Amino acid sequence: MLFKKETPVYGYEIVREAGQDVMYINFLRVPFVPSIAEQGAIMARVIDYLIENPNTSRVVLVQQRNYSYSFPQVAMLAEMANLYNSFIQQARVLSPETRDSSCPECTSRRNKEMTYFLGIFKQDPVAAYYEAKRFLNEEKQSLANSEERCKPYIADYLRVLERVVSLIEKSNLLRSIQESLPYYNFGGREIYSNVFRPDVVPNFTFTRLMASLPTDAEIVKQYRIAEGSEESTVTILRKRDDLKYFYHLMPPEYSLSEDHYYLMNLARNVLVEHSPKSEEFTDPERTRHVFFNVSKDLLRELSANKGISLTYSELDSLANILVRYTIGFGILEVLLQDENLQDIVLNAPASINQIFVRHSEFDECVTNVIPSQEDVNSWAAKFRIISGRPLDEANPVLDTNLELGKASARVAIIQQPLSPSGIAYAFRRHRDKPWTLPLFIKNKMINPLAAGLLSFLIDGSRSFMVAGTRSSGKTSLMDSMMLEIMPKSRIIVLEDTLELSVEALRELGYDILRMKVRSALLEKTTEVAADEGIRTSLRLGDSSLIVGEVRSVEAKALYEAMRVGALANVVAGTIHGASPYGVFDRVVNDLGVPATSFKATDIIIIANPVKSADGLKSYRRVMQIAEVRKHWTRDPQEEHGFVDLMRYNVEKDELEPTDELINGDSEVIKAIAANVKGWAGNWDAVWDNILLRGRIKEEIVNIAEKTKIPEILEAKFNALSNTAFYKISEMITQEYELPKSDKVFPVWQEWLKKAVKEMKGRKT
Repeated sequence: MLFKKETPVYGYEIVREAGQDVMYINFLRVPFVPSIAEQGAIMARVIDYLIENPNTSRVVLVQQRNYSYSFPQVAMLAEMANLYNSFIQQARVLSPETRDSSCPECTSRRNKEMTYFLGIFKQDPVAAYYEAKRFLNEEKQSLANSEERCKPYIADYLRVLERVVSLIEKSNLLRSIQESLPYYNFGGREIYSNVFRPDVVPNFTFTRLMASLPTDAEIVKQYRIAEGSEESTVTILRKRDDLKYFYHLMPPEYSLSEDHYYLMNLARNVLVEHSPKSEEFTDPERTRHVFFNVSKDLLRELSANKGISLTYSELDSLANILVRYTIGFGILEVLLQDENLQDIVLNAPASINQIFVRHSEFDECVTNVIPSQEDVNSWAAKFRIISGRPLDEANPVLDTNLELGKASARVAIIQQPLSPSGIAYAFRRHRDKPWTLPLFIKNKMINPLAAGLLSFLIDGSRSFMVAGTRSSGKTSLMDSMMLEIMPKSRIIVLEDTLELSVEALRELGYDILRMKVRSALLEKTTEVAADEGIRTSLRLGDSSLIVGEVRSVEAKALYEAMRVGALANVVAGTIHGASPYGVFDRVVNDLGVPATSFKATDIIIIANPVKSADGLKSYRRVMQIAEVRKHWTRDPQEEHGFVDLMRYNVEKDELEPTDELINGDSEVIKAIAANVKGWAGNWDAVWDNILLRGRIKEEIVNIAEKTKIPEILEAKFNALSNTAFYKISEMITQEYELPKSDKVFPVWQEWLKKAVKEMKGRKT
């Protein structure tokens, strides 16, 4: 908060934010940390200001750190302000100037008592309450022994005191501390500490953070994210009366020393005057590197000038924080460091709503983070620049992606008029490394047999549609399937929002090309339309084709690619749908693909979340692996065009093979086998190979658990294992004509033992 030049110390300004009046009180250059709970003078000052500004929704005490008091807390203080005005009127009734008295001495005493009461009320309402009760008891005792002529005056005073005590007792402040009153020591301020707990915001950022842990919650889990000077603490809590868990984040920037806050504020003011130009955001990684070096030099110079010593790690940490809150995405970057988070949601109006997250272990959680409108607007401007896509009233939706080191996320933004309360965000965080079939086995999304079947079908260059609801794991499953494509094959990936792990596969040696196409939500941009992108891919050489998500007119082009490419390469896409017929209905009836073209689909995989019996948890599971047969003419549902190869058993919580798969009654698998010497007409050999692939994936999971080396489940090792499997299969085939499992598996096991031994050696 930058105050006007004329705003004095202890002065205030009212700022309109998200339809609310926010009061900023200037405590800059004050030699103490301001606190409503701990300092009666500050409580009294705030109540005075609320008397002048009764519509205030939030109060912020501005210093090196800003201390923001939320609406419920401000409402309690505003109620005290209203009571104070009411008590002033009551005191006037008792004053010597407004009434006659036959006993000036008693009248003067009562007037002094009310003046004393009013004098302490704004600083310490609880102390004032007990004093009013004391006056009341004393007057009641004196009533019996008083002269008749005094009794009317005492009765008047009693009525005033009874009204004062009653109004305070009915106030929200007294109700909120009712349980603590028996332990109250007169004049002590500890009783206010659980009521007036501000969100702490460093002055160089606008995001509010409830720094203290909730008192009415128990800690369920605590862990750290990032390392070294960037380390943040996450505490998961469970409140007694809330089904959602509470996700409490404490990043390093919220626990700096006062000297470090001072340096950060000085440095930020300098950097704000030299903010990067919009074209620099087109290469955000380079821009961040340049700003990091500039920040280090600036902090080093400022610390020397101010006589503040900084270690090398402290300098690095402060520079990183400075970059994060100038050209970066602030607290979002810290949240995205947590690998356990799957979704991050900011609802409009963002400045008065806490951020919600979806946690891999604790499902949906409410956080202690409240972004400011400045942050929300700043992020939107950066996403417009980075994506090159519009976000305005004519285009109120923006889909893009965010890459921050190892962390990446899909970003969906909406604004007015679609979101009448302002800008809202949804971030889908991608796993830092691609998902693999062994990882899915470990997490029970599939079982070993399903993994073996998928590996076999991909090796057979089939066409796939991976379908499911939102958050069902479609994209993650597609990532794992791409890893099963032989690295010697070329892959072309088309996406409007970059979600698939293309860079990770490229690092593993895959020949892979990414094409970014126009979002289905946009009518006109400089980007190429998705359908044109798919047609272009067919002219870029012999390649497997992966489409990130089928949403619109690209469906027709994708099915053209399936009909052309299914003879030699994998063609696959993800789509929303809850069943094979749901996919057919979406593709044919919604997207206009001819029913005959839909037959180019070989396999439909359905992934959906499964809820626990209590409804509080959900688990990702593959529900069906179905093949699409080619004999039907109009409706595959009525004409038995869909045949399940595997189906989810909810009681066993796993996929089970159907009789069609076990008995070899799969036209797709027969078509694959027909082109392989030794497999044509030999179902036992084909089934043996499917089981072999599944057994290998299962063994990887078992060894990872046995050796406590989770890296064995990751993409790099999975790629090495697949390469070893193909080489061993080739060797065994040359000797025995077929890659029999009883010959391949022992040799592969020997390879696995050596590979794990080498991995252990590198670790030590």
